[in-house]
Amino acid sequence: MKLYLASANPNKAAEFRALAAELGAGGRAGAGIEIGGADEIGGMPAVVEDSGTFKGNALKKARALLGRLPPGGWALADDSGLCVAALGGAPGVESAYYAGPRSDPGANLAKLVEAVRGVPDGQRGAEFVCVLALVGPGGDERLFEGRCAGRLAREPRGRGGFGYDPLFVPEGFEETLAEMPRGLKNRLSHRGRAWTQCAAWLAARV
Repeated sequence: MKLYLASANPNKAAEFRALAAELGAGGRAGAGIEIGGADEIGGMPAVVEDSGTFKGNALKKARALLGRLPPGGWALADDSGLCVAALGGAPGVESAYYAGPRSDPGANLAKLVEAVRGVPDGQRGAEFVCVLALVGPGGDERLFEGRCAGRLAREPRGRGGFGYDPLFVPEGFEETLAEMPRGLKNRLSHRGRAWTQCAAWLAARV
C-alpha cells in the first residue's frame, strides 16, 4: 500500500518514512507500507489551514491531495503543534506560523523561547499534539491522534529533529527531543504515537 504525504515539508516526509521503517505496522517493520511525497503526483496544492482544529486542518490537507492520487493510493496528512499551558495553549494550531505567516522554524522557536522566558520551571508544562488524516479511494476517511506530554527547557538543546524539538523535554526524561536518538524520539513523539495507531489500522488492509 502506498500513502502520499500531503505536505511540502521535506522534514515531515523523512520522518514519516523513518516511522514506517522503524515502527512498521502491527509490530512488523515496513509491513508493506510505502510513503511517497506529494511531489511525485504533481506537488501539494495550496491549502488554507483555517479550520481552527488539528483534525480539521489535517482533513483539509488530505482532501486537497485526493484528486491527484493514482488508483489505489491514499493521502496521508499530518497537522500537529505544541500547546503550552502557560500561554493558554498557544501556539497550538498556529505552531507552523507562530512568528508570522512567512516565518520559518527558527523564527518560531526563537519567539517561543522569549515568550516563556519568565515562566517558572514548575509552570513550563507543554504537550505536542498530532492528528493524522487518511483519505482514500471512495472518500474513505480515518483520523488518528497522538499526544506527548512534557515541559519546556530553558534554552534549545540538541541538533536532531526539527521545529520545537530542541525546546521540548518529554515527561520522564531529561533530554529534549532534539537530543535523543531518532528511534527513541519516534517511539515517544506525538507523531510516532499517532502513526502507531494508523499503521495498526493499515496492517489489516495490507
